[in-house]
Amino acid sequence: MVPDTFGNGWRFSLDHLYVEAADHELDVLLNFVFHPHHYRAQKAVVTKSTICHHWSLIMRILYVDIDCLRPDHLGCYGYHRPTSPNIDRLATEGTRFDNYYVTDAPCLPSRTALWSGRAGIHTGVINHGGAASEPFIEGAGRGFQSTLGATNWMTCLRNAGFHTATISPFGERHSAFWWYAGFNEIINTGNGGMERAEEISGPALAWLARNAGRDNWYLHVNFWDPHTPYRSPDGYIRAFADTPLPVWYTEEIRQQHWRGCGPHSAREARGFDEYKDPRYPHQPHVIDSLQAARMMFDGYDAGVKYADDHLSRLLNALADAGVLDETLIVVSGDHGENLGELNIYGDHQLADHLTSRVPLIIRTPGRTGGIDTGLHYHVDFAASLLRQVGGKVPANWDGRGLDCHRDHLVVSQGAWSCQRSVRFGDYICIRSYHDGYHGFPDVMLFDVKNDPHEQHDLAAQRPDLVAHAQTLLSEWQAAMMQTSSHPQDPMWTVLREGGPLHTRGCLPKYLERLRATGRADCAERLAHRPLIP
Repeated sequence: MVPDTFGNGWRFSLDHLYVEAADHELDVLLNFVFHPHHYRAQKAVVTKSTICHHWSLIMRILYVDIDCLRPDHLGCYGYHRPTSPNIDRLATEGTRFDNYYVTDAPCLPSRTALWSGRAGIHTGVINHGGAASEPFIEGAGRGFQSTLGATNWMTCLRNAGFHTATISPFGERHSAFWWYAGFNEIINTGNGGMERAEEISGPALAWLARNAGRDNWYLHVNFWDPHTPYRSPDGYIRAFADTPLPVWYTEEIRQQHWRGCGPHSAREARGFDEYKDPRYPHQPHVIDSLQAARMMFDGYDAGVKYADDHLSRLLNALADAGVLDETLIVVSGDHGENLGELNIYGDHQLADHLTSRVPLIIRTPGRTGGIDTGLHYHVDFAASLLRQVGGKVPANWDGRGLDCHRDHLVVSQGAWSCQRSVRFGDYICIRSYHDGYHGFPDVMLFDVKNDPHEQHDLAAQRPDLVAHAQTLLSEWQAAMMQTSSHPQDPMWTVLREGGPLHTRGCLPKYLERLRATGRADCAERLAHRPLIP
């Protein structure tokens, strides 16, 4: 037996279980593994088939994947607004992970990494278009089955005996059809990520009605409601009208941002211009007042609350089927969201603390949890889950497990900017190779413990920490390239192609807009900034 990553008990593999062992040894094993209320007094005189039957009782997995979900807008992570009562309850009953980061942001790179167990520098996917939006081609060495097909997360779960299903439009939205590899069932809700929660929970409830009572299933349910454009029902928006804004955001900060630049900045909150889509009245297009900023905060928080309410419908369905206490429930997201930080309003453009950090809440049947403060990649969770169910983690994975101690992380962004950042101690050091036309310095350093909204760049004050972070980054890149299946770093591929997809070719017209709106100083800085300093 080995320590159980998801709780305070132990896990075991039936392949290594000797039923003829002494009665007291089996009794100890049962006390740790099985639901304590159901099995505490159970005798150890059992057969292997009986153990298989009881073990399968907790082998149901619901993975709730909420797009753009940042931890600090959930009550269980300390948020002052009532956005997440159901997620909060799961956190109370389970384990909350406080320093859990995606290897690569945003959407396509993040989910490609999680579903493959490998960071973007190894998959080749770090962008939303161009060559680096597709996995590396294996070439002449590819066998009848690709490496991705043989080693992806869902295939590994299937090899461990699970029936895998997804309810998500994600693969079609990004033309990422490899992401579907390993799923037994694919339910594409068909609206390309514009679905509201009821369009996701409806098919999910129907799936649970058919399958909840079965053993050994994994269901991925993908909500999109915090993602722009904000489109939650009016009542959810109005519910936050009288609640205060986050205390860090002030009129002084807004005015500073008004003088700045970049896509989704205060003057261009929906991209590179002031376009307002009349279909989405709750979506601000410029942040010209605190009231406009409130529209953003209220719209985002309403999306979180709407998704949370529909999560409760799934939990109720499991309870009605009698399997809620036999289902492992996970809540997480593909990336976070900048909500004004670094003058980015309602988007996910950086490899910073706000975009790269996501929540992870794991509620395991019959276990008490707690709070985990260690540094983890999201691919570490995939590895832990595989081991928890008796599966084998492929040798090519970067994920090690949530019980792995990491003293630093390196996170990446390649769709809106080209950045790699080192998260270590209380700090994150952000290296920009292409700043996405925000005018950032080449290197920024933030104390995320005392300055979680990244208001004070410490790079000039702490050159020692910057030097340490850059050494860690260089060592990481060298180590990752030594274990890569391909000789090229996809970050340089993106730069050679002209930069990240969402900013590529936008600069000439944007310079005209900056000059026309009284920001000639910004235009000059961007016009004369080298791509790779």
